Amino acid sequence: MDWLQIIVLLFGNVAWVLPLWLWSRSESRADFRQIDLILRSTDKKIEENAKDTRALIEAIREDMKDFHCRLALQDQEFKMRLCAIEERNRGK
Repeated sequence: MDWLQIIVLLFGNVAWVLPLWLWSRSESRADFRQIDLILRSTDKKIEENAKDTRALIEAIREDMKDFHCRLALQDQEFKMRLCAIEERNRGK
């Protein structure tokens, strides 16, 4: 094989492979940008849902506090009525 043939063969391959390599690299960057955009929008949605979830949990906690407070008051009222009934029964 002549040196000229080797050089033509190498440059021919480089002339074919280099543009394909550059094109695939640009496509992979475009894909990366698209995936990055999707992930960022997903992160925003997750943050919004987390805020809503935190608000719901806080509302449930407040409702539980109110419930336990009302339950304690009802328990105290029941005990007072029970004591009043026992006092009345002792007096008879």
